[in-house]
Amino acid sequence: MPKKVGATKKISTQIVLVIGMTKVVETELLSTMKKLGIVRSESYNKLGSINYWNLDWKKAIPEVKSFRNPDTLGLPAKLMDWTVNDVGKAITAQQAACKDAVIKKIYKRFPAKENKNKRKEYVTQLKTSAFLDNSLLHRLVRKEFQRGHSWVKNQIVYQQVGYKCKRLSRNTWQLELAGLTKGKRNKIIVKSNRKIKGQIRLIYDQILPRFEINFLVDHGTVEVPSERRSIGVDKGYTEAFYDSEGQAHGTGLGKIITKKSDRICAKNRNRGKLWALHRKLEKLDPAKSARILKNNLSRKTENRRYRQNQSELTAKIGAASKSLFNGESLKVFAEDLTQPIRNKRRSKTVSRKLNSWMKGVMRDSLQKWANWTGSVVTEVQPSYTSQIDSRTGTLLGKRTGDNFTGFDGVVLQADYNAAKNILARGTDLEITRYMNKNEVQAVLLRRTARYLVRSYRQNKAAFMVCRLWVKGLKLYD
Repeated sequence: MPKKVGATKKISTQIVLVIGMTKVVETELLSTMKKLGIVRSESYNKLGSINYWNLDWKKAIPEVKSFRNPDTLGLPAKLMDWTVNDVGKAITAQQAACKDAVIKKIYKRFPAKENKNKRKEYVTQLKTSAFLDNSLLHRLVRKEFQRGHSWVKNQIVYQQVGYKCKRLSRNTWQLELAGLTKGKRNKIIVKSNRKIKGQIRLIYDQILPRFEINFLVDHGTVEVPSERRSIGVDKGYTEAFYDSEGQAHGTGLGKIITKKSDRICAKNRNRGKLWALHRKLEKLDPAKSARILKNNLSRKTENRRYRQNQSELTAKIGAASKSLFNGESLKVFAEDLTQPIRNKRRSKTVSRKLNSWMKGVMRDSLQKWANWTGSVVTEVQPSYTSQIDSRTGTLLGKRTGDNFTGFDGVVLQADYNAAKNILARGTDLEITRYMNKNEVQAVLLRRTARYLVRSYRQNKAAFMVCRLWVKGLKLYD
């Protein structure tokens, strides 16, 4: 039995619908959202600058109240404070994302072991406002950090003291929300399978339109073992994940993405013809042109179908992530696919399909299930992971579709081969996450050359096979 070293909470966000409220309550909630939108916008404008680097969201309220008083908008102080705190948390997350992007650029600018101390110094400066005195860091942060702005006017944040939750029936609850008038609460009816507690966020969805409540649900804790089994994960288009143990997770994902992409493409081609007909008839037959615009060129049905497709893809990826972890605490090595793939020309059809490839959803889903199982996800440099022979760690092979052919004629499953390479790269001391493609290529070429020399010394026949393979590969390329 592995030793337990800690525990982690299993937390997820639940969205429930508001199914009942009076017209008076709806009017007041929309008015409150509009007023809090002003607070949110001004808070972003004030705190979103680089002068508030490493912002402590708990100290954001005095900064905003120095120029904006809740009485000027007719708002209760608590509602304004909760909104300001929410803005402060969002800005803190934005700054953390900026730091991550700047650290990547630091590693690319100062590679190799001889610059290790310089990289460490720059990363340390980045954690405080000391980077303002460093011209290079200041320039990199200015380039990556976009000044915060907000146009959100459809949300209200309530803490636990701002509302009461009362059960009406098995799956029906009544919420009494703090309103604009002291002592008067707005009553709404919500459909939920569990009691609502903690911080909640009331959102008005203008597209559907409807009111929703978002809140966090604690599903308990999971114990974290001291030792975790390591696996490599290759993120794919045909299937969501392929692990280094030869198991595919989320098979059929590519068919769903292709079907969605082809449907949207065909739909938009037909819409283009209708738009041309509509513009042609604007002067010849205005009545028919208006009917086409109203009945055939609206987005209501297409938007609903698009949301259904996205939900289907998200559910498929979520099920694949759940299958990958299978309730076990793992040490997962996955590709870092946050950077766009540049300088690679593709056909319009391939580009269109890859645009529907939900890399960000895959990353978030992996992290969610890692948190739920007490696992750790470590991202590695993805360059050449599909072009290395996992048996030798060299570039003596070629990938064609789902097959990877080695120099000796052995055919491997390409995604399985890539997953094993990703697992090996997770513990590779020479190839770090932030190295660029050329540096990775140089390391792999040196390893390939050493392998050829070693194979020549051990077996001249094997060396000749390798030599003929490399020669044929160059002629082929």
